[in-house]
Amino acid sequence: MVEVGDQQYLLQIENGLIQKMEIGPFVQRTWRFAIRAKREAWEKFWQKTPAPGWHDLFGLLRRGEVAFEGDQRVLMAYLQYVKLVLAAPRKA
Repeated sequence: MVEVGDQQYLLQIENGLIQKMEIGPFVQRTWRFAIRAKREAWEKFWQKTPAPGWHDLFGLLRRGEVAFEGDQRVLMAYLQYVKLVLAAPRKA
């Protein structure tokens, strides 16, 4: 799950492809891990050329702007894929 401010997005990924995306809010929905941040933090992260410290998930984590919850082993196993998916809106 990705949380952008108050808006939640539940992504179902299979074989490296996003198969389904649902928009919340969700009550008692199952997810493996969640990445949560305020809308303002995501907007800085999604700029075409983000400022230093806003360009990477761990930069946001170091600033205290993002929270990882749930099974972080899964997040770390697929970290590069997650980073690429979350950075994709920068091209739009």
